[in-house]
Amino acid sequence: MTDQFDIVQNILISEKATILSEKHNQYVFCVNPKANKIQIKKAIERIFKKTVIAVNTANFLGKKKRERRPDFGRTAHWKKAIVTLKEGEKIDIA
Repeated sequence: MTDQFDIVQNILISEKATILSEKHNQYVFCVNPKANKIQIKKAIERIFKKTVIAVNTANFLGKKKRERRPDFGRTAHWKKAIVTLKEGEKIDIA
């Protein structure tokens, strides 16, 4: 994972993520499950040219899904990163 775009896959926009960005200056990203907090911090700083104060991460297991056969499928495992920016800095999502 040398490229920052391999680490940060996309930004998550939901009701909870919007409240975090407005009140606490935190933004939620879907990141590579193998990336650690230091790699995520450096990638966000390179992509958006902002100062990152903290990174919190959470791993999510993929859900089981029924298929036509008696076997079960599974959605992909994924990792969420909540990034706190320096006071006064914002990421323009639009």
